[in-house]
Amino acid sequence: MTDRIVIVGNGISGVTAARFIRKSSDTTITIVSSESPYFFARTALMYAYMGSISDRDLKPYEDDFWSRNRLDLVQDYAIKVDTTTKVVRMASGDSLSYDSLILATGSKPVRIGWKGEELPGVQSLYSMQDLALMRRSTNGVKRAAVVGGGLTGVEVAEMLTSRGIEVVFLVRENRYMDYVLPKEESELIENQIRKHGVDLRMNEGLSHMEAGADGTVEAVVVEGGKRIEVGFVALTTGVCPRTDLAISSGINVGRGIHVNRYLETSEPDVYAVGDCAEFSEPLPSGETIQQLWYSGREQGRVVAQSILGERTRYEPDVFYNSAKFFEIEYQTYGMVRPTPDEGTHSVVVVDYEKEKLIRIDYDTGSGSVLGFNLMGIRYRQDVCSHWIRTGARIESVLKELESANFDPEFSESFEQVLRHEYANCAQSSAVA
Repeated sequence: MTDRIVIVGNGISGVTAARFIRKSSDTTITIVSSESPYFFARTALMYAYMGSISDRDLKPYEDDFWSRNRLDLVQDYAIKVDTTTKVVRMASGDSLSYDSLILATGSKPVRIGWKGEELPGVQSLYSMQDLALMRRSTNGVKRAAVVGGGLTGVEVAEMLTSRGIEVVFLVRENRYMDYVLPKEESELIENQIRKHGVDLRMNEGLSHMEAGADGTVEAVVVEGGKRIEVGFVALTTGVCPRTDLAISSGINVGRGIHVNRYLETSEPDVYAVGDCAEFSEPLPSGETIQQLWYSGREQGRVVAQSILGERTRYEPDVFYNSAKFFEIEYQTYGMVRPTPDEGTHSVVVVDYEKEKLIRIDYDTGSGSVLGFNLMGIRYRQDVCSHWIRTGARIESVLKELESANFDPEFSESFEQVLRHEYANCAQSSAVA
């Protein structure tokens, strides 16, 4: 056990590590962040903008939580780590000594390099500072552009429409999130976006942005040359690991900060967790970077165990994620590819009018269930994960499918329809 622990970054990964270490140790713990003095729920920024919650509600803990748990907070920017003397140097000129260092520096928005990216009125949404800027920049705006698909793009479109702002949504792909979602799921989302009055334009890439007479953004120009007048542009083209501190400190990086399965970096007593970490060897899912709230929290817990003296390997459980596309709830468990791999089959039921979908992928050889996609229907995570984890066969899963339904008393059942669909597919395969 070490005497001084420094954590750079106050997101879910770093704060989870601090909490678990404090439960079992009286060691000195210092959390460094230049973004905000307190940990906040990044996924709730949209609701603060829309007025559903207050800025105070973004903080999961009361302000005295940190002093009560003897967690020291430093609002400063870490610029370099001397891994030989074990010192973190700050932009203010101050420094912190450590015995164990956790880098939880998170992500930063991807910049494509479009002309006009730096214009006032053009921004991403990731930080508390971004939220404050977006509030100022959209005041009085009549029309805005959202550039780039994905979950953040939908969220920003919803945020803007909630204030009566007309939204032009530019997405380069042929289908919405076609790099993750099968065709039916993409279509449901596209319909939902348009249903809420958003001008969704697929296969429409951005060329550049133009400034008006006052120097702020006045228009976006698409690749075909068409000019669209707007007063605000949200760039939602994704995020990438924040590696600046690691690079300046001589810690090995690739796309992210290189770690092994114990979350150890190339330097002794330096760990990396969460969005900024890149595993040197792919995880069972094939990923090397996991930028999800759930995985970040689990990595924080695992690294805490190692620092407490029980060196622990990160073993991710069955993949899980959830999201909300305007009014459609989405859940995914396990692995569902946009197009099934060879040897994998999908059984799916979709109702476009009712905005409901259930998809189950399974291995055609063993019959083992591989993953679930759900839209407009909620299934229990523990049940679905158990089926995937234990290699349950598709026939038995379909037979017991109602046991996964989260609210069967209040939602229409599609399980019987899915069983019929599977039976039809099986019969067709037998005939073929």
